[in-house]
Amino acid sequence: MPDHLHMLVEGLAPDARFRPMVTFAKQRLAVVAPCRLWQRGYYERVLRTDEHTLVVSAYILANPVRAGLVSSAHDYPFSFSIEHGKEFG
Repeated sequence: MPDHLHMLVEGLAPDARFRPMVTFAKQRLAVVAPCRLWQRGYYERVLRTDEHTLVVSAYILANPVRAGLVSSAHDYPFSFSIEHGKEFG
């Protein structure tokens, strides 16, 4: 999306922590960005046990289509998914 970022992340270790990951991602992306990227806060949501990760990631990847930016999620140049890699890689 042109004015915000959606990320679906999964902690793989029992001691994985969300906030340090966000801090790291912000620092890394700030190095390559030509302008200021971040607002003060962010919205986080934990998936419920009945929500499937692939369904949620497909919903996120379809956001540019729902916003009218592209006709197919495959056409949006800023989409990336490891799980949907063959489709979006």
